[in-house]
Amino acid sequence: MQMKDMMTTGVPFLHPGDTLRRAVELFRATRLTSLPVADQEGRLLGIFTRFNLFDSLLSGHDLEQAVDYFFTRQVVTASPDVPYREVAEIVKKSPVGMGVVVDGQKRILGVFTKVDMIMALFKQADLLNARLQAVYRAMHNGLVLVDFQEQVVLLNPAAQKMLGVKEEEVLGRPLPEVFPELRLKEVISTGRIEIGKKYMLGGRAVVVNCTPIICGEEVVGAVAILQDLTEWEHLAAELETVVQLHNTLDTVLEIAYDGIVVVDQEGRVTLINKALAEFLKVSPPEVIGRHITEIMENSRLHIVAQTGIPEYADLQTIRENRFLVSHLPIVKNGVVTGAVGKIMFRKLEEVRELARRLDAVENQLSYYKEQLNKVGGVRYTFENIISVSASMNNLKKEALKAAWGHSTVLLQGESGTGKELFAQAIHAASSRRKGPFVKINCAAIPDNLLESEFFGYAPGAFTGARKGGKPGKFEMADGGTIFLDEIGDMSPALQAKLLRVLQDKEFERVGGTRSIRVDVRVIAATNKNIQELVEKGKFREDLFYRLNVIPLFIPPLRDRKEDILPLVYHFLQKYSAIFNTRVERVSPDALQVLQNYHWPGNVRELENVCERAVNFATGKAIGVQDLPAYLLNYTGKPKNAELEISMPSYRQKLRAAEEDIIRAALEAAGGSKTKAASILGISRSRLYVKLKKIGLMD
Repeated sequence: MQMKDMMTTGVPFLHPGDTLRRAVELFRATRLTSLPVADQEGRLLGIFTRFNLFDSLLSGHDLEQAVDYFFTRQVVTASPDVPYREVAEIVKKSPVGMGVVVDGQKRILGVFTKVDMIMALFKQADLLNARLQAVYRAMHNGLVLVDFQEQVVLLNPAAQKMLGVKEEEVLGRPLPEVFPELRLKEVISTGRIEIGKKYMLGGRAVVVNCTPIICGEEVVGAVAILQDLTEWEHLAAELETVVQLHNTLDTVLEIAYDGIVVVDQEGRVTLINKALAEFLKVSPPEVIGRHITEIMENSRLHIVAQTGIPEYADLQTIRENRFLVSHLPIVKNGVVTGAVGKIMFRKLEEVRELARRLDAVENQLSYYKEQLNKVGGVRYTFENIISVSASMNNLKKEALKAAWGHSTVLLQGESGTGKELFAQAIHAASSRRKGPFVKINCAAIPDNLLESEFFGYAPGAFTGARKGGKPGKFEMADGGTIFLDEIGDMSPALQAKLLRVLQDKEFERVGGTRSIRVDVRVIAATNKNIQELVEKGKFREDLFYRLNVIPLFIPPLRDRKEDILPLVYHFLQKYSAIFNTRVERVSPDALQVLQNYHWPGNVRELENVCERAVNFATGKAIGVQDLPAYLLNYTGKPKNAELEISMPSYRQKLRAAEEDIIRAALEAAGGSKTKAASILGISRSRLYVKLKKIGLMD
């Protein structure tokens, strides 16, 4: 605050020649105790006070006498920019209790009196009070203020929340009565500050700092600042856990015999352990942030970080040595954010011996799995359901939770979305996984055989029946899971009998008289809208509610197109292994075609397209020319018949192009079929098949 913020402006002046009467009139009109005297240009000459007036009258002068002989020429002046602290000193030094505010040319701008200073003090006090209120109300810490008798004067909002009381409930009450644990009496009596005392207030751990309030040399109260330790203790515990995990991870990485490297989505190194850094003869700081191919030229880690497809136990040459390398994607919230690579430094002779033993164990395991599948029929788990989309990952989480229980599950979705995969995965993750998994396709069995398939038949039940009878699917699934596929095609009569099994857990064989109790979990699936069938009277409402305990809707592939790329790479690996080819990737143009298509046949159709593409591919990558023509023609809009490609002519052109490529490869290889196969990137046996197809080999 400066002088210009406090002074009184617009005061009248006296001029030389003005009479005492004029001065009396101005005193009466303004109630000022002094009047500035100025020349005709408004420059200060002096000040005429009431005492000057009294002295002139007592000396016998009349009111018509001029003021020239009576005003005081020694005046305290100040500029408008003088700060508040100096204003107080100016007023103290003024013999008349008033100062005159002038500019650089001594022109009068206003006056400053003791009353002005008092009003400025009030204004300053109000401003200070508003600021203090804003501060203590916004404080995160609690604030308790007491007077010299230890009575509560103030409780800020943070303290009210922390202590569980309202300010109006405790104002004026003794602090020991309200909060007996918190005592400020010693601080008030001694005037000493207390720092860092820990109390339990309102069920919370609180650290309190206490400070006396001193006015002059007298203690007039005390203030306590409360810091809630509860949230800090939680944060400290979490931080300690993170630090321990970080230290544990660092230790594990450093003592690991294998080399480990982590990259981000762009393939840049974010972490490398000591073993790999020493092998590559680099220091970790100098490789962090560099692309993985700059430190390992033939690495595929950046490809895995883009595709999300893991690669296990591949042979890779690093520094003229061959090692086993595995690449795994890092997935966060359904999105691939990077990849981690592991390099096994053990000698390949040891690995080969280990592989031989593993092959023997794997052969045994395959045999036992085959035998188990003959009984249980389960080949898939949740790991076999390839997805990165949020919708599918959330669905798998829901299905996994459902697997832990025993309630009936209803799988709904279009054909080809993978309903049977989910059914088998739920069974494999359940407590019934050691029991049988029995499947019935309700649409593939004639109505007259459905009942005997479901419940079996007793000896002699009908002509041609087995002598000892036959158990039904429900009986075979006892202790396990029965999968009712295409349940929307079940006849009304069989629906009633199925409802009884679900309700009573028992049934009778066809032609039998004895009830058979079973412990079976039912998983049903359909590609139809069951609710519409119920409304049309084609499906029992009570059976629908029995089946619809845990409904799971599998989204079509067109609604989760982010899953297309990982599925394509999965199918390429699968059929490349089956056909003994080396088709490893899909070209950007071909991928764009696959992404644009609407996939009415869903994942099943995508797998068929990939199988066909692997058959037609002549290199390591699937190109647009390897895809079916109907994908290339699809625009998502009604087609113009004139622009449609004739399927037979397209296939003829494709075969002709393939024949030209094979002939060119044979010519480049000098007639050697082995070299030609190498040029084309396919096996020799695969080349023989293609040569026979085009008539170049008997």
